Amino acid sequence: MRNLKLHCCELHGLWKAVVLLVCIGLAIQIFGINGGKRLRLKSSTLDADGERGRACSPQTHIVFLKTHKTASSTILNLLYRFGEARNLSFALPRGYQLGYPKPFRAVDINHYSRGRNVDYHIICNHMRFHHGEVEKVMPRGTFYFSILRNPVTLAESAFTYYKGSSSAFSKVQRLEQFYRDPWRYYSVSETGSHYARNLMWFDFGHDHNANVTEHYVAAVLKEIEETFHLILLAEYFDQSMVLLRQALCWDLDDLVTFKLNLRSNKTVSRLSAETVGQIRAWNALDWSLYLHFNRTFWQRVDRYGQERMRRDVQILREKRQEMMELCLQGGQPVEAAQIQDKNIKPFQYGRAKIMGYNLKPSLNNHTRERCVRMVMPELQYKDLLATRPSYSHVQRLVVNLGARSNQTESSRNGVTQGSH
Repeated sequence: MRNLKLHCCELHGLWKAVVLLVCIGLAIQIFGINGGKRLRLKSSTLDADGERGRACSPQTHIVFLKTHKTASSTILNLLYRFGEARNLSFALPRGYQLGYPKPFRAVDINHYSRGRNVDYHIICNHMRFHHGEVEKVMPRGTFYFSILRNPVTLAESAFTYYKGSSSAFSKVQRLEQFYRDPWRYYSVSETGSHYARNLMWFDFGHDHNANVTEHYVAAVLKEIEETFHLILLAEYFDQSMVLLRQALCWDLDDLVTFKLNLRSNKTVSRLSAETVGQIRAWNALDWSLYLHFNRTFWQRVDRYGQERMRRDVQILREKRQEMMELCLQGGQPVEAAQIQDKNIKPFQYGRAKIMGYNLKPSLNNHTRERCVRMVMPELQYKDLLATRPSYSHVQRLVVNLGARSNQTESSRNGVTQGSH
């Protein structure tokens, strides 16, 4: 009898152990101690100094100053995708730009009404920045960021793209001819003068023809630093995406992109050292802007951690490569004439040859929708967002995108700006 009692006690203890193990297993699944995988109730990020920070929430109120010829179309696409997937509201223009090249006004937003309390989440189309007007439509706590590019390569790109839009550029055949004697062709008051001088400075809302003095430049740089939380660099796009991911508390998957509005190498000019020096001198304000925020960019990278940055950039590139292999026929961008689906063909402007993508024909509907969004040029994507009856119907609109091709083509009339 005593043995039987002991045996029963042993069984009772065993059952207690089993129940305890089951409870531990459930706790592991719920609280995330499962081989490094966790239930993502809240995103975790790292603070600006590269230390492990407290849990944060994804930023959803965003101002992106979309500068010209700086890879900004690629960033626009990721913002469109992020916002669309989460039912966020966009402050969209009536056309494709928010009053540009005039300084931005709140009334440039389609359907904007004074005194009407509208909670916009994202504003990201081309504008000439005006902080006071932006504050009329975006709430306190909004995250401001932008992107810069080396003024030398930007000037080369702008010449190719805006030769027909800038009076100064239209008077010469070659870029070198203009920069040898710019005042011979340039007039402050003529159409499109901002494309030919200090274009980024102009986009930030400042006088691109101002005299370059130490006091003036320092004051403008201070103002930009106080307004914008992050300035990215086009030449270090992947590192920029890692920093942006940290600042916004987004998942790295949200920052996976394909290059959009990419120019064919056939239209890229090689510049002599003499021309490079002339471009820097003529665009001295842009050069000051770029040098300053180049320094702050690498200071951020140092705080993030060089080794950690290399690791995260590699992860981002691997994720991009996976998506390219999943989505793209041939795995690479192609020239516009080779794009089979005209609904994802980028708008061609000026002498630049803008490349695009072909999608694999065998994709299932879910994968195709995801891939379409990643390659969709900014004009078509903006039209899609602007014409949807509600965010709940976006999926149907994307599937039926082909039916809207003629409408998309006709709506492009009057477009004069690109953005890579």
